[in-house]
Amino acid sequence: MYRRRRLIVLLGLVAVIIAIVLVIVRPGSGQGDEADAAGTASSATTDETGPAQTVIPTEPAAADGDACTPEQVLVEAVTDKTVYESGEQPQLSVTITNTGGNLCVLNAGTSAQVFTITSGEEPYWTSTDCQVDPIDAEVSLTPNTPVSSSVPIVWDRTRSSVDSCDGPREAVPAEGASYHLSVTVDGFASVTTKQFQLY
Repeated sequence: MYRRRRLIVLLGLVAVIIAIVLVIVRPGSGQGDEADAAGTASSATTDETGPAQTVIPTEPAAADGDACTPEQVLVEAVTDKTVYESGEQPQLSVTITNTGGNLCVLNAGTSAQVFTITSGEEPYWTSTDCQVDPIDAEVSLTPNTPVSSSVPIVWDRTRSSVDSCDGPREAVPAEGASYHLSVTVDGFASVTTKQFQLY
């Protein structure tokens, strides 16, 4: 009976020692834990780095002497009056302004200019229908310095067409009729039209 009790106490003591050893040694924590730690470190590194950044190339800065672009050219149609009495002929011209930050170049010659007069949706007159001796004229536009026509075009208040250059042309309606002038220079069009009236 006494020996049995001693055996039970001894077995209990051994069990306690084994439990303590297992707590300290932690079986299976070797390479597996190191791998988990490495995986965690790798994950942390990825999170800190973040997704790869996409680099978008920027446009080269404009230089003085480059061709003008639509973003930097303002074309304005101009008339010498807004109301013309009977017999008065409108004088048509154009103003071009470089709104950019660098000097730019365009063709402002008569070969690159188109003046168009309309009323409502109907075109009445176009400067290129019967144009004579058009010329090219390269112009350098300084930023924020408007350039205007040196000699205006005089409109004789008649309809134009390529078939009516050598003969008489029909007079357009007057008596307060409203007309609109638009201009294109080297492909750059006026944003708005210039309105005027004929009597």
